[in-house]
Amino acid sequence: MNRDEILSRIAAAPDLGALESLRVETLGKSGSVTALLKSLGQMDADTRTREGPAIHGLREAVTNGIAERKAALENAELDRRLATERLDLSLPAPSSPKGSIHPVSQVLDELTEIFADLGFAVAEGPEIEDDWHNFTALNIPETHPARAMHDTFYVEGDGHHVLRTHTSPVQIRTMQTQKPPIRIIAPGRVYRSDSDATHTPMFHQIEGLVIDRGITLGHLKWTLETFLKAFFERDDIVLRMRPSYFPFTEPSAEVDVGWSMEKGRRVVGGSEGWMEVLGSGMVHPKVIANCGLDPNEWQGFAFGTGVDRLAMLKYGMDDLRAFFDGDLRWMKHYGFRFFDVPTLSGGVGA
Repeated sequence: MNRDEILSRIAAAPDLGALESLRVETLGKSGSVTALLKSLGQMDADTRTREGPAIHGLREAVTNGIAERKAALENAELDRRLATERLDLSLPAPSSPKGSIHPVSQVLDELTEIFADLGFAVAEGPEIEDDWHNFTALNIPETHPARAMHDTFYVEGDGHHVLRTHTSPVQIRTMQTQKPPIRIIAPGRVYRSDSDATHTPMFHQIEGLVIDRGITLGHLKWTLETFLKAFFERDDIVLRMRPSYFPFTEPSAEVDVGWSMEKGRRVVGGSEGWMEVLGSGMVHPKVIANCGLDPNEWQGFAFGTGVDRLAMLKYGMDDLRAFFDGDLRWMKHYGFRFFDVPTLSGGVGA
C-alpha cells in the first residue's frame, strides 16, 4: 500500500471506529508503516540514508492525517449532537436533590440561630476596607506594632484600601450608624496572607459586639459559655480565660475550652486539656470614642472566632485547606442535606 492510498483511506474513514482500525493497520505493533521503520535497522548505511527520510516522512504524514481526520469526525459528531439533542426544561426535578450544604454554611446558620436567640442582630460590611476602618479606628495607628500581627493584602493603587483582615470594621460601622444599645454579630469572609493545614488566605470569622450601659466582663463570660454550650450541644463545656493583648479591647482575654478523648479522638467537652477557640475583651475606650460615643457612658465587650475552626472542632475535620478545594468526595462526606435545618434551630433554650 503506497502513501497516497493510505492517506486516501484515512481521509475517507467514515467514523472513529474505522479510523482506529486504520491506525492499528498502519501504526500499530504489526502495522505496515511500523514494519518499514523496523526494516531500517537491517539496511546498510547507504540504503538507510536513501530510504530513511521517505519512511519517516510516511509515518509523519500518516500520523498527521489520522489526527486531522479524528478532529474532523469529533467536530462533526459534536455538531450533530448540538443540532439534534434537546433538554426538556419542563421535566420534573429529581426526587432527591444531589447537592449538599457546605459545613461553613451550616455552621454559620447554627451560629446565627444561637445568637438570634440571645438577642443579637446580624450586621455586614464591605470586604474591601479602607485603612481607617480596618486599623486606625480599632486603635491600631499607622506606626502601631500590632499591624505586624496581620499579614495584610493591600489593594493595588492608592495604598489605603485592604482586603479586610477581620470583621471588626463592621463593629466600627455599626457604632457609627446605630445608637446604643447595640447587640450584633458580624460573620463574613476575611483575608490574610497565610496558608497551611490550619490557615488559608481566605477564611470565615464571626465577631460579636455588645454596647450598653454597665456592661462588665461577667456579661462577656456568660455569653461565651452559653454560646459554646449551645453550639457544641454539651453541658460539660468548661472555659478558661487567659489575659492577652488586642489593641481594640482592654482588658483582653484568650478563651480556651476544655477537651477530652472519646474513641481515640479529641472532642470539645470535659477538662483533660485545653485548646484556644476565640479572643475577646472589653471594648477599648478609644475605640468607643473613635465612633463618636462617650466611653464614660457606654461600655461593651467584643469577641471573635474562626467559623471554619469551629466547624473543624464540631464535625471532626483535620485540614482547613480541604474546605476550599471543591472536592465533591469531601463534600459528600462532610456536607449536609439540602433541606436540613440547623441543628440548633430550637434556640439555646431547646
